[in-house]
Amino acid sequence: MDSHPLHIILADDDESDRTNFIEALEESRIRTVVHTVQDGVELMDHLAREDTPLPHLLFLDLNMPRKNGLTCLKEIRGNEKLKAVAVAIYSTSSYEKDIEETFHNGANVYIRKPTDFSVLKQVLDKVLSAAYVYREPPFSIANFILRI
Repeated sequence: MDSHPLHIILADDDESDRTNFIEALEESRIRTVVHTVQDGVELMDHLAREDTPLPHLLFLDLNMPRKNGLTCLKEIRGNEKLKAVAVAIYSTSSYEKDIEETFHNGANVYIRKPTDFSVLKQVLDKVLSAAYVYREPPFSIANFILRI
């Protein structure tokens, strides 16, 4: 693995989910630099800034106020500057419609938020270890959902 840290953005309106995410990454063997935002508007404003380096991986909650994750995903995939960013949907939703809709709109992987901290660490380690694999096509719905 590259010695440079992975740059990660987490867009999630739940403060405790953001805190747990950061704590789990701090315990990971993979070096990361994490930036968090509270909603889709803040995310898209952050990504639009000229001085903002693009993340290697964006974790995107679906259910956020002001601008939801699906809307952000569509904007990201429609923006030439952003469309190569790897997007991991990070949601409590297990609705088939949400999974299919995010897949068809260009998300790289779908992760159902774990409720157990040790499982969260396992999930994040697995996603980060494969961060570059998820960026490369071909994608299929069969390997779209990450399960531990």
